[in-house]
Amino acid sequence: MSKLRIGIVGCGAIGSSLARSIVKNFSKDAQLTALYDIVPEKSKKLSGVVSQGKSLAVSGLIQLIDRSDLVIEAASAKVSWEIARHVLKMGRLLMVMSVGGVVAHAEKLFELAKKHKTKAYIPSGAICGIDAIKASGIGKIKKVTLTTVKNPVSFKGVEYVEKQGIHLNNLKKDKILFFGCAKQAVKYFPQNINVAAVLSMAGIGMDKTRVKIIASPFAKKNVHEIQVEAEAGNIFSRVENVLHPDNPKTSYLAVLSAVAALKQILEPIKIGT
Repeated sequence: MSKLRIGIVGCGAIGSSLARSIVKNFSKDAQLTALYDIVPEKSKKLSGVVSQGKSLAVSGLIQLIDRSDLVIEAASAKVSWEIARHVLKMGRLLMVMSVGGVVAHAEKLFELAKKHKTKAYIPSGAICGIDAIKASGIGKIKKVTLTTVKNPVSFKGVEYVEKQGIHLNNLKKDKILFFGCAKQAVKYFPQNINVAAVLSMAGIGMDKTRVKIIASPFAKKNVHEIQVEAEAGNIFSRVENVLHPDNPKTSYLAVLSAVAALKQILEPIKIGT
């Protein structure tokens, strides 16, 4: 059986971590065959780290898709839908990391995957309990609330925060930056709140899922609390995530979640819903 050819779009902290993991942990069943980044130097540099001799860096998205059986999007929410659309239209498997960029197109995502006889994978990311929420959704879910707490440094450069006139460097106590529906949370915090997109897709949708985002000067970890009221019972989960060493806006668990999803794809036995 031939190895699964994997291409990665986006060679930042997440894409680089996944590339190293594929080469180190999945060489028996998978092969990293292509890397692409809008900044060519990044893909070339990463190729030099994970590949001996042969350059994996390519000059365009279509070229990467052509060389891959599975494409992992690790770029940004601004471009994740366009990447997903091209990948599915070419009949390749897709894994999406920047879920915030595709959640508004969830129905179209499903249609494209079905039409072109392929699949799209969305890892759980930096939260837990997605399996229970999916199962609860078979019955009736009444309410879903996500509370996210991060250090102010995670929100630097967020346009929504700047427009509110919030001075992140001067915070002495917890500050609620946002409280509303997941659709607005994903819009205003595209780099910080992928978990809201995943949660919405697994549960009751973007309009009904409630999200509270808090900047805390005392936070040393990215904290996500989920409360669910459902016909099958109430669910409460809390994750205290270690920050990714190369990107404080991302939790390390989000990367490990993608690795676990890849493991599910490659292994014959799948655990969990």
